[in-house]
Amino acid sequence: MTDFSTSPASTAPVAPDRTPRRVRHDLRFRRLSVKTVQRVTPHLIRVTLTGDDLAGFTSLGFDDHAKIFFPDAAGKLTLPTAGPDGPVWPDGRPTMRDYTPRRYDAAAGTLEIDFALHEAGPATQWAEQAKPGDILGVGGPRGSFIVPTEFDWHLLIGDDTALPAISRRLAELPAGTRVVVLAEVDGEADELPFDTKAELTLKWVHRRGAEPGLSPVLLDGLKSMQLPAGDFHAWVGCESAIAKALRTHLVGERGANPKWTRASGYWRRGAAATHDSHDE
Repeated sequence: MTDFSTSPASTAPVAPDRTPRRVRHDLRFRRLSVKTVQRVTPHLIRVTLTGDDLAGFTSLGFDDHAKIFFPDAAGKLTLPTAGPDGPVWPDGRPTMRDYTPRRYDAAAGTLEIDFALHEAGPATQWAEQAKPGDILGVGGPRGSFIVPTEFDWHLLIGDDTALPAISRRLAELPAGTRVVVLAEVDGEADELPFDTKAELTLKWVHRRGAEPGLSPVLLDGLKSMQLPAGDFHAWVGCESAIAKALRTHLVGERGANPKWTRASGYWRRGAAATHDSHDE
């Protein structure tokens, strides 16, 4: 007979939990005002919002998306109410776009939104003219996609529109986490400093005046990179066709696990207000 009470405990290592999870949030719409406007680079404007409506704001995922509502030409801002099946509009819908909440400071009551400027659309026009006291609407995020950090290393790839998500992920990764970033901007003046405690390997690639969404520099840059060994999570955010090509290369040529590879088309050439997912 075996005396199980004296048997040694198992010493087999416990596999890390690498399963992403989705969290839903109550849908809320907030009327906020501009506190500060900062031209961070030639093609990036940071707008800090504030207001009593910010209370209870929740964003748990580094690539969350909030819906930004812009006032009309007369300065009127129309916001919906939250119904059981989604937004309920009182009348016509305003111009709206998806943006990543770069940083929310509950104590200060502020929310930072970064606007990448590479088209003459309504969002760019608003950001370039924004000043303290202006009004903006924010809806959501309706949910968060939380990616675990228990990988041997992390890969983040994106163009200007993905810099807020990349900045946020780098700020949130635990100290000592190994991370590789490949980022596309127009030139050296558009490069950002990143605040992180992670062990960062950073590679910038430049369009040099080429039209955004047409330059091959991200894919060429990835093909030329020597990536670390080990299990990794890959995250991609950029123009939709380029995001799809990057994911295809990562999974087909670089050994990326499809379940650990998240690729999003943050925008699509020739279309407005799009967000494509190229995950399985």
